[in-house]
Amino acid sequence: MAPGRGPGNKDLYIHEIDRTPEYVDFIQKLQAFHDKRGTSFEPEPRLPTMHGHVNVDLLKLYKAVIAKGGYDELNRVQKAWGVLAAELGMHHIDNKGIGQLSFQLKQDFYRYLAAYWIQDQYGREPPPKEILEQQSCASKHGPVLTRTAENFKLSSSRPSMETPGRDERPGESTPVSGNRASGRLREAPPQRVPFQPETGPSRQPRQTSQHATPASTTPTHNSHPPHTQPANHHLPQHHNPNNPLHLIQAQQAALRGASSTFTPTNPDTASRLLEPFEPRPPISVPLRPVNTPGNNPVEFAKRQRQLRIAASISDTQAFLRPAIPGIGFEGPNIYMRCLQALRSGIPAEQSFALNHLVKISFERGDKYKFESFLGLAEGLIEKALEISGLFFGIDWQISYMNDQVSYSSESENSDIAILDGLNGTSDILERIGNLKPKPVLDHMQPAEFSDRLLRITEAVLTIRNMVMLVENAIYMADVYPLKDLLCIILRLPDLEMLVEIKHFALDTAEQLTPWLMLDSGDPLYQTLLLQLYSTDRGTILTSLRAISRISMNLEATNKLQNVPAVVLQNIMNWLLLNDEELMDACLDFLYQYTAVVANVEFLLKAVNMEHVVPHLVRLLAHGAKRVREDRVLEPERKAPASEEVAPLPPDLQEELTKTDEPQRCFKWLQSLFEEDSESHITQIAIWQAYQSSFGALAGGSRNVLSAADFIRNVSHVFSKARAQIIRSQRSEQPDLFIIEGIRARTLPIDPERKDEYSPCRWMVAKGPYMKKCNQFFLGGEKMWHHVLVAHLGITVGEGGKVENKEVKASCDWEGCLKYRQPTQMKLSELTRHIKTHFPAPQKRPLSEGSTDSSTKRQRRAYITPAKTMSLSWEQTIVTRDERNPKMEQAAGIPLSAVLVLRNIARNVVKTESEEQLLKKHEMGGEGGGWNEKLFRPVMARLFEVMTENRAMADYITSLLHLVQDDYKAPF
Repeated sequence: MAPGRGPGNKDLYIHEIDRTPEYVDFIQKLQAFHDKRGTSFEPEPRLPTMHGHVNVDLLKLYKAVIAKGGYDELNRVQKAWGVLAAELGMHHIDNKGIGQLSFQLKQDFYRYLAAYWIQDQYGREPPPKEILEQQSCASKHGPVLTRTAENFKLSSSRPSMETPGRDERPGESTPVSGNRASGRLREAPPQRVPFQPETGPSRQPRQTSQHATPASTTPTHNSHPPHTQPANHHLPQHHNPNNPLHLIQAQQAALRGASSTFTPTNPDTASRLLEPFEPRPPISVPLRPVNTPGNNPVEFAKRQRQLRIAASISDTQAFLRPAIPGIGFEGPNIYMRCLQALRSGIPAEQSFALNHLVKISFERGDKYKFESFLGLAEGLIEKALEISGLFFGIDWQISYMNDQVSYSSESENSDIAILDGLNGTSDILERIGNLKPKPVLDHMQPAEFSDRLLRITEAVLTIRNMVMLVENAIYMADVYPLKDLLCIILRLPDLEMLVEIKHFALDTAEQLTPWLMLDSGDPLYQTLLLQLYSTDRGTILTSLRAISRISMNLEATNKLQNVPAVVLQNIMNWLLLNDEELMDACLDFLYQYTAVVANVEFLLKAVNMEHVVPHLVRLLAHGAKRVREDRVLEPERKAPASEEVAPLPPDLQEELTKTDEPQRCFKWLQSLFEEDSESHITQIAIWQAYQSSFGALAGGSRNVLSAADFIRNVSHVFSKARAQIIRSQRSEQPDLFIIEGIRARTLPIDPERKDEYSPCRWMVAKGPYMKKCNQFFLGGEKMWHHVLVAHLGITVGEGGKVENKEVKASCDWEGCLKYRQPTQMKLSELTRHIKTHFPAPQKRPLSEGSTDSSTKRQRRAYITPAKTMSLSWEQTIVTRDERNPKMEQAAGIPLSAVLVLRNIARNVVKTESEEQLLKKHEMGGEGGGWNEKLFRPVMARLFEVMTENRAMADYITSLLHLVQDDYKAPF
């Protein structure tokens, strides 16, 4: 199974059953063990997790518990079962869910594996089921490995006066009636025990302190100061220190410490409530010696042995003793109470039962099964059949006799109200058609009528809720009276009061039909087809789903025969609506319907397929969206930093020469350098470059910066630039002084306009030592004027005019191959070619106040942009494959549409209409069969979907193979 998503979007392993031969053999052994032991066994118990309910792999659970030391060892460690559940792939998001999950996992091992574990691992006979499986897995009962009838009785015994534990209280899964709001039965109030104050001595008298045991001398921690009354102030008046009974009482009082009920004899502080109370005089009890290991060890051991034998015999008899009616029996639980109340026929009891059954079937549907309560399904069906008495005046009776129940309108001895409970009533629709409806007001009914209809509706709702569980749906598929009930309910009059119960019946049919084989003559199949004449969207939607799912889980084929032409035309019209649920249901129906050749033959006659196929092709792009993605062909590259600094362009050199320091330094740095946190340049290299540009001004009238001031100005221009020293690792090498955070530009820029200069790449020297001009110019106009004058020797007239004369020249631009040799041509022709080498004019803002994103962010010249290719395609709804999450599979309406088209293309060539069309074409018509007639107009669109929708490509390809195999289209 694919990993799920847990907190933090992390992959989590989800528990699942591995049905290996070892697992199958293990389950068979467990089943045989529990059958021999006489205990219930569930091979695949279900547990609630954050990913839904999962079935427990008992073999994995058994091995995991053994690996951790066994069941008893796990119980000794706190939260060990929760950790084990997480290791097995059972997770929850909150502490409450984790606690419930770990307890249920522990309970499953205790019920189904504990006894087998004792016998399998230790070769012992497990404890009886009365003290193991039939008891709770709570830790108060002690370890199961050493549990016996004797020690279990001692550990589970509890004084009657103590508060009952959680396991002794009525369980949450067994509610009791009486409290209709909570679904519980009324409980008897707890018995009240009157308080009896302790009147015996509670303090040790001073006179008996010399006879006390050493334990009595232990001081007690009491916050009250000692009283100054006499030592025997709290003893009875007839206290005798020589009486052994009084001595024992005094010793017990000393062990207990001070009594909380002591009343001092001082009348000022004494309570008036105890004045009429007179304590009883002590009763003398004759004492007899007791055999102990100290005074008589032989007799003591004999007595203990006899007691153990007697206890084991009494326990065995207690387990085998039959239950006495009225003693120790709390009555039936809510499930049996509801079942018996439903079958009683008493309206009040049935109201109680149906009210609780609706709640139980909705809240505990995963545990409430028909097979566990015999007669429940029959009782609900019999109650629901009473609806015909309200609207038709007939009381249906179900016969489970072997005689075939038949009805004939011409026979006087046949009974119309007898339904066949063994094989189903084949003529139920005929019987319903012969019934005369009673006059019933839709919006006004008597109270008794409304109460009966409410009880019937609750019975149908209970059936509907219970069949949502797969086990219950499989069980009810074999209950034939339920099919008759569905036919009866769906053929009731069209009244608003019956809309709800009809929807319940359709929901029930939707869950049953996957487990039913219905032919064209089956009453339930015909009844479902009649629902497609309705105008209620819910009725149409549920009916289509129920019909499409007939025998879906069986090996039989759902042929969908005898569908009326009006129904088929309605389905084609519903496909035109903008209703995804209805379109999906219609396409599912058409997919099942077109899988049969006879149905395709009838479809060609019932509807205009030349209009249907183009619409199905349009649905191939239902919900599609255009996806665009840029694929990187080559990643961006960063050029290495260089110590060589480009020379200043002539115009910028002239402008900066006239500028004073430090503005000259600032503009020079901005023109030739840029920030780069990963690069650096040596201080000597940048100082020498600056000196080569303005060193000649040192003797002039303008001021010149010193080297130290120049280095400090670099940090003023570039905020991230820092002067650093790289210490040499070797003594013979000097330290390296650098400026970190800047690098030399490959092309200078204008410090004001931020425009980039372009170099002239005209080759001024050829041969083995080629040399480029490499002068920088701002814009193509200045570079064009430079090439004309400096390299071609053309004289520019006044106003920048040039005479268009014949010249013999070549293009010596670096890498140009067009005019490699001198060629005779017009000057205008040569200049048009040379201008193709010049850079395009840079875009400027429309006004001084306007800004552009390109001007805000300067392009980094040392970065070579990545080469990308932009791809776009069409994507419809897809789903992930559980075995390969990276693989996308088509789903939804586009998938259903292409499957219907593929069925049509595959089966239309097998019909009689195909042969008739071919014969017609042979007599002078156009060539080709139905596939060419239906699919030729949409072939271009099919190829487009195949090329642009990756998830649908395989399905469209198979469709095109079917279509093109039938005819050879000239594509």
